[in-house]
Amino acid sequence: MKPEMYYTVYHSPLGPITLAATQKGLCLVEFGEGDSVMLSLKRWAKKWLRTESVLHAPELFVDVTLQLDEYFAGVRREFDIPLDVYGTAFQKIVWEQLRRIPYGETRSYKDIALSINAAKAVRAIGGANNKNPLSIFIPCHRVIGSNGALVGYGGGLDIKESLLRLEGILEKTEVGMA
Repeated sequence: MKPEMYYTVYHSPLGPITLAATQKGLCLVEFGEGDSVMLSLKRWAKKWLRTESVLHAPELFVDVTLQLDEYFAGVRREFDIPLDVYGTAFQKIVWEQLRRIPYGETRSYKDIALSINAAKAVRAIGGANNKNPLSIFIPCHRVIGSNGALVGYGGGLDIKESLLRLEGILEKTEVGMA
C-alpha cells in the first residue's frame, strides 16, 4: 500500500495556509492555496513519500488548526502536535536548533551555526532554513541576519514580520528592516 498525504486549508489572519500531513504527523506547511500550492504538495509528496496521492481530509487537522487558532490569538507559545519531518541529515540538525528558539526571541544564522559547531556554515544554515517544510511549527521566522535585519522567508518578508510582531519581537510602530 502506497503512503498517502492529507491536506486542508487553514484560514489564518495572514491568509490561507495549506497544511499537509502523513499518518505520522504534520509534514508540510505552504502559505497560500489553490492549484500552484497543490502542485507543490504533489511534487513534495512524490519526492519524499514516493506518492502523488494527496487527499483532502480536514477532519485530520482539528488539533493542528486549534493550536494555530490559539497561536494567532496570542495564547499559545509552543506547539505540541506530532511532526513528520523530511529533509537531509544536516537540514534536520538545523531545524532541531530552530525548534529550540523560544517564542518571542530571535537568533542569527551565525548563532545557529555556532550552536551546531559549524561556525563557517552560515550560508548552509540559510539554505536549510529556506528548505524548512514546517514554517511556524519549526520557527524559521525567528532567524534574522546578524545585523538584526529581517532576511529571507519562504512565505515572504511581510509574513515573517507579522509573525515576529505577533510574538512581540517587533513593535507595531517599528519599521520592518530590509
